[in-house]
Amino acid sequence: MLDNSPNSVVLLCFGTRPEWLKIQPLTKVLKNYKLLFTGQHPDLLKDIKVDYKIYMGDSDNRLDGVISDCLQQFPDGKFDSVLVQGDTASAFACALAAFNRKLKIYYLEAGLRTYNLEHPYPEEGYRQMIARLSNVNLCPTPLSKHNLKKEKVQGELYVVGNTVLDNLLPYKKKCEYTNKVLVTLHRRENHNKMDLWFKTINELAETNPSLEFILPLHPNPNVKKHAHLLPHVTIVEPMNYPDLLNLLVKVRLVITDSGGLQEEGSFFNKKVLVCRETTERPEGIATGHLHMCATPRVLKNKFIFVKEDAIINQECPYGDGKSSQRISKLL
Repeated sequence: MLDNSPNSVVLLCFGTRPEWLKIQPLTKVLKNYKLLFTGQHPDLLKDIKVDYKIYMGDSDNRLDGVISDCLQQFPDGKFDSVLVQGDTASAFACALAAFNRKLKIYYLEAGLRTYNLEHPYPEEGYRQMIARLSNVNLCPTPLSKHNLKKEKVQGELYVVGNTVLDNLLPYKKKCEYTNKVLVTLHRRENHNKMDLWFKTINELAETNPSLEFILPLHPNPNVKKHAHLLPHVTIVEPMNYPDLLNLLVKVRLVITDSGGLQEEGSFFNKKVLVCRETTERPEGIATGHLHMCATPRVLKNKFIFVKEDAIINQECPYGDGKSSQRISKLL
């Protein structure tokens, strides 16, 4: 169980914007904590004051470099435990550094699985290894807890929901269905066919002129180089989180390969066309929130069906926006 007694300090580790969005709600309920920034999205530090920072160097292999930098620069500070979130290389590295120091490890968002190490790569491998090292696994859903029980991990298991949804409660009452379609694509496993995804999305936009397709363009070069294939799509700069949520509550539906948008879209009762072969969040398939599109051809076919039946009124399977409160009760 989380031990946040007056003399116990937990180190919260994050390095990307999605990690921060899921850890931030905990900073409002934990009394004693320190923040470690692992360096992937340096623009985050404009608004966040941290206690420790890891400096990322150049490396021929990005993943090797991230893990090496985290292990070599991991702080030896005044904290008793370490909390990591998600499935990045730095999350795994911080968990491994804590394990090497015999510090207690809490794993937030534990138990997500596709059981396919290539989809998503490398995240699926990291999340399996982190759960094995962790003393306490904070699972978002009963299914994720079941996955870990089946794997016989040694850590304690608690179902707490997903903390990112705690950020969404103020937006819930603003939901409506307009003519807008939100599109985001960036995942590594889609890089080798990003041109095909973009061509299909552009065709959908061209053949559905009553809908406005809006795509915040991801800065990854493997994504940006195909932007010219989207003449019928409204391309915008990457959006800050409040602006993204204000758009999300208005859209008719979502096309994405993002894990976070599967949860956030479902919370706002938006149907999500998932441009991936697998998902580690299959709960939304059963409720009708998620519609899997393994190929651009499948996306084209399912879009026709979903756009005519976009409205959904089902309970979100990923949580109710009160996860940080549940975690605080575990203290």
